Amino acid sequence: MADSFRKDQMAQMILAKLRRNFGRTAEQATNAHMFQACALVVRDIMSANNIATEKLVQLGQQRQVHYLSMEFLMGRSLEKNAFNLGVLEPMKEAIKFLGFDPGEIFESEPDAGLGNGGLGRLAACYLEAMTTLEIPATGYSICYELGIFKQKIVDGQQVELADNWLDLGDSWLITRTDETEEVKFGGRIIDHWEGNINHPEHVEYTSVLAVPRDMPVAGYNTDHTNVLRLWDAKSPTPVDMSLYSSGDYLKAVERQAMAEVIAKVLYPDDNHYEGKSLRLRQQYFFVSATVQSIMRKHRAQYGTLRNFHEKHVIQINDTHPTLVIPEMMRILLDEESYEWDEAWEIVTKTVAYTNHTVLAEALERWPQQLFESLLPRIWGIVCEIARRYQIELERHFGQGDGRVARMAIIWDNEVRMANLCICACFAVNGVSALHSEILKHDVFADAYRLDPGKFKNVTNGIDHRRWLSEINPKLDSLIRDCTGGDDYLLQAYKLKELEKHADDAAVLERLGQIKRDNKLRFADYVKSESGILLNTDALFDVQVKRLHEYKRQLLNVLHIIYLYQHMKEDPHFDFQPRTFLFGAKAAPGYYVAKRIIRLINSVADMIAKDPVCKDRLQVTFLENYRVSLAEKLMPASELSEQISTAGKEASGTGNMKFMMNGALTIGTLDGANVEMHDQVGDNNIFIFGLTAQEVSDLKAKGYHAYDYYMNNPDLKWIMKFLNDGFPDGESYGDLTRRLISGDGCPADEYLLLADFESYKAAHERVGKVYRDPKQWNRMSLINIARSGIFAADRSICDYAETIWDVPHRG
Repeated sequence: MADSFRKDQMAQMILAKLRRNFGRTAEQATNAHMFQACALVVRDIMSANNIATEKLVQLGQQRQVHYLSMEFLMGRSLEKNAFNLGVLEPMKEAIKFLGFDPGEIFESEPDAGLGNGGLGRLAACYLEAMTTLEIPATGYSICYELGIFKQKIVDGQQVELADNWLDLGDSWLITRTDETEEVKFGGRIIDHWEGNINHPEHVEYTSVLAVPRDMPVAGYNTDHTNVLRLWDAKSPTPVDMSLYSSGDYLKAVERQAMAEVIAKVLYPDDNHYEGKSLRLRQQYFFVSATVQSIMRKHRAQYGTLRNFHEKHVIQINDTHPTLVIPEMMRILLDEESYEWDEAWEIVTKTVAYTNHTVLAEALERWPQQLFESLLPRIWGIVCEIARRYQIELERHFGQGDGRVARMAIIWDNEVRMANLCICACFAVNGVSALHSEILKHDVFADAYRLDPGKFKNVTNGIDHRRWLSEINPKLDSLIRDCTGGDDYLLQAYKLKELEKHADDAAVLERLGQIKRDNKLRFADYVKSESGILLNTDALFDVQVKRLHEYKRQLLNVLHIIYLYQHMKEDPHFDFQPRTFLFGAKAAPGYYVAKRIIRLINSVADMIAKDPVCKDRLQVTFLENYRVSLAEKLMPASELSEQISTAGKEASGTGNMKFMMNGALTIGTLDGANVEMHDQVGDNNIFIFGLTAQEVSDLKAKGYHAYDYYMNNPDLKWIMKFLNDGFPDGESYGDLTRRLISGDGCPADEYLLLADFESYKAAHERVGKVYRDPKQWNRMSLINIARSGIFAADRSICDYAETIWDVPHRG
C-alpha cells in the first residue's frame, strides 16, 4: 500500500509533475493542470504496482482472467484510485497546501466516456473487485474518443453533443505502441491445401492498427494492480502527400479517417447499412486485437498454445465480443496449424459468456452478406462451426425439428451471435436468479435441455466502496460507529451488523438527518447547475437509467399525470408531496424513447408553472445523466423506481446502489428486485404488478390493452390529456396510440396499462409510510444492513469459484 506518503511528499510529487509535464509552478497552474498533475502522480504509483503484479503473475504462472466488454463506464478515477491506494487524505492536504480546493480539482475530472449504462458500470465495478480480490485480470475495450454522447436538453428534447473526455482523461492512459496489433478487414481468401491442411491466404484486405492504451486500476488495501486495456484505431498508411500536394485533401486523409472512425463513438446508430458495418468493425477490431495480444504473450512465455486454456479464461460480457470465438480458431488453425478438433477444444475450454438480456432484438444477429464481405476468413470459420453444430443438433433432436432451426448459428441469411456463444462457451450465466431461470426455461430452453450443466447464475453486484463509503461519507461514518470499524469495506456481509440498531431511536434519527443533509446538498448542486430549486421537504422519488420502453419511465409519467389531474379537480387531494427526478439518455435512433424524454419535460414545465402544484408536486429531468451525477444523486434519493415489466430486466445495478444508500424500492418482481425482496421481506419494499409468469400467461391468452383503457376512468382521462396536448404546444397522440391500439406494433407491449392500478396503489402505500419518519428510517436501515450480498466482491467470488477456477483474496 502507498499509505506511507505524507502531505509534504505528496506536494513535492505534484509540483514535480507540474514543472516537468506542463512547465508551471503552483501559482501558474489552473485547476486542469492540478488535476492532471495529481492523476499522473497516482498513475505512477499504480504503474509501479502493476509492474510488480505482472512479474508475480508471470513467475507464478497464474491463471488469468480476461474480461471483454464493449463498455467500461469508469466514471471519474482520481478520488477513487487515491482512496483505494490509501493516499486520498495526504493528497487532499497537499492540494490545499498548494492553494487549491480539493473538491474543485476532483470535480474538474471528466467522466471517462467509455460506456452507456448498466452493462458498462457493471464491468467497471467488476474490474475494481477483481483487483481488490487480487485476481490477475485485464479488462479490454475500445478507447472511444467521444464515448456515447453528452446529452443536452433543448426545448424539452434530447440533443446529442460530442463528449471530448480525453482532453483531461488522457492523463490515465499509458500508450504501448510496441504492443500494437494488426487487424484485417475485407479482401478475399485464397485456400492453399497441403493434404488435409489448409493454409488460407488473406489478400486485398484493409489493415487497421490497434494501439493499446492502458489504464491502471487500483484495488482497495492492496498493492495488486490490474489494467483496463483500451484499443485505439490507427491507419498503417501515412497521409498520401502526392494527393495532398495536388489539392485533393479529403482523398489524402481518407484511409486514415476510415481507420480511426472505429474508435470515435460508442454504439453508432445501426438503423442503416453503414452503421451496422461500423458496429461489426468495432467488435471484430477489439476482439481480434485482444486475442492476438493474449496469445502472443502466452506463446512467448510457454512456447506453445496447447496449454492456453489452462492459464486463461476469457469472459465475454454480452454478445458484443462473441467474435473472440472464431478469432481464436483463426489463430490456432491458420497461424499455429492445429487440427480443428484440438483448436476447438482449446477455445471451448477458455471462453465463457454472460448474457444480459432476454430482449430478442438485443441478441445480436448480423446480415450474412455484411459479415461475409467484411470478415471473409472469420465467415469461413463460423460456417464450419455452424455446420458441425447443426450435425450435432440433428443427431440429438432429429432432422427437421424446429429446435434445430431455433438453435442454428447461421439461419435465414443471418449470423446469430447468442447461438454461437451457446455452442462454444463452457459456461453461460445469467445475472440474477430470475433472469437465469428465464434463460434456462425460455430464451435458451433447447440448449439447456441439451447441456444443463453449462448454465450458471451469478447475480450482479456493485462496488460498495465507491457506491456507499466514498459517495456517502456521513452514512459511512454511521456504519463504522454501529459496526465497530471499517471491516465492511472488504467484507460487505458485515453491513448486517447495522441491523442490531433497527429499533435504536437515536440511530434512526441520525440516519434520517443524514438523508436530509444529502438532499440539501444535492439540491444545492441542481440549483448551481440548472437554476432549478428542488423542494427538499418533499419525498425524492427517483428513476434514473437508460431510456427504454421496457424500463417503463412512461408508467411513472402516467402516474404523475394522474396525481396532477386529481390535484386540479380537488385542491384538498391528500397525498404525500413528491419531487420526481428523472435521468436518462435515449439512443440517438430510438424515436419513442426520445418522445418519452420530451413528454417528461412537457409534464415538468406544466407542473412548474401551475401554482396548484407549488410545494406539493415537482418534476425535474436531470440533464446528461452519468456516473458523477449518480454519485451525487444516490445518497439523496428516498424512493427508487425499479418498475420494468416483470421478466424483461436481467438484473439491474442501480437498484442495488439505491438500496445501499438507504432508498426504499418501489418495483416489480423483476431482475434483482426478486432477490432484494427475498432479503428484506414484504414489509421493507413496495412490490406491485404482474409477476414474470403472470406476464407470460397474459400474453399467451391474448393481452387486450384496449380493455384496460376502457374499464379505467383514470386511464381514459390520462390518455385524453396526452392527446389534447400541453401548454408548451406538444401533444402525444403517438404515445397513446402505441399504448391503446399499437400503431404498427403490439399494443402496450410492456403492459403499462395492466400494471397501472397496482402501481398507483403501491404509491399510496409509500405515501402513508413516509409520513411516519421512524418507520421509514427503520425500513431504510434494514435495506442498508441487508444489501451486502449485492457487493461486487461477492459476485466476483462467485465467478472465481463456479466459472473461472481462480483463487482469490479472502
